[in-house]
Amino acid sequence: MSKRDYYEVLGVEKGASADELKKAYRKLAMQYHPDRNPDNPQAADKFKELNEAYDVLKDDQKRAAYDRFGHAAFDGGMGGGGRGGFDFGGGGGFSDLFEEMFGDFMGGGRRGQATGRGSDLRFNMDISLEDAFGGKTTTITVPSSAPCDACNGTGGKDGSQPTTCGTCHGHGKVRAQQGFFTIERTCPTCQGQGRVIKDPCRVCGGQGKVRKDKTLSVTIPAGVEDGTRIRLAGEGEAGLRGAPPGDLYIFLSVKPHRLFQRDGANIYCRVPIPMTTAALGGTVDVPTIDGTMTKVTIPAGTQSGNQFRLKSKGMSVLRSPARGDMFIQAMVETPVNLTERQKELLQEFDAAGDKDAKHNPESEGFFAKVKELWKDLTE
Repeated sequence: MSKRDYYEVLGVEKGASADELKKAYRKLAMQYHPDRNPDNPQAADKFKELNEAYDVLKDDQKRAAYDRFGHAAFDGGMGGGGRGGFDFGGGGGFSDLFEEMFGDFMGGGRRGQATGRGSDLRFNMDISLEDAFGGKTTTITVPSSAPCDACNGTGGKDGSQPTTCGTCHGHGKVRAQQGFFTIERTCPTCQGQGRVIKDPCRVCGGQGKVRKDKTLSVTIPAGVEDGTRIRLAGEGEAGLRGAPPGDLYIFLSVKPHRLFQRDGANIYCRVPIPMTTAALGGTVDVPTIDGTMTKVTIPAGTQSGNQFRLKSKGMSVLRSPARGDMFIQAMVETPVNLTERQKELLQEFDAAGDKDAKHNPESEGFFAKVKELWKDLTE
């Protein structure tokens, strides 16, 4: 059976641009891919036909030959180089489609040579709320790797340089044709590096790097929050055979504080207030995050839950001279372990109370709502 016209297979005009060809191919290839049509035996033939057509038309040389001679230009098969045919090398088929769709996401095209860049490292650091407020400079020790001194990081004995891999010819990848698929794999000889070490260094085994702990000085800026990430460029794992090193990422975790709770740049603190101070008014000394004490005026009649704002007494703001606020939440404390005289005084206080003076607004309001509730239920 004669082959269909390649332009007809892809559903495009003869003068279609490269983008139009690619768009048409991708749409049809995804539609007829065998994995998406397990119950349609004709889908595999259609998919093969699409790959064959696109493999020719996407290549300028192949397309020019096809436009001039038709299918006769390739009577030796796809890239087969048969009698009178043209040998342009193996086509990519669905592997090319996968590369076009996901190549950038996966870190570059298939033909890109592996760089051997060192791995990035992560270091988790716990700091106190005081450190987050004022910032600090500290040292950390990170298990890492460093360039081998014996070979100066080249991986070759006495510093000799690697040579081009004879298997992949420096590309880092090799191809194998399987039916109408072209499978590309990392070169097994050079492990994707494109270069090989003929006489490896005895110290590092040809890697160009050795395991070595690294001690670094880290500056934590004032105002950092929980989860802040600090990047130290070039302080990660050493690269393979002289390749650039990776980066070190320090993730900060702010430990819970015994007195303060943080919300962004603001700080909250629950402060116990003696009953007499809450009733009569007065002052209390309150600690702040900067290590000082501040007097807070407590007005007469203060209730539990009342808040007082101390402006600019909160956390530092990252990369700013400003500070957040501090909020004091009053907790009126009921006295315990009373002496007999104290009990007598409280009893006298209770007996001397004027029922119409509304000394207890919270309880009076609560029980008024209870009465309204019962009234609604009984009506």
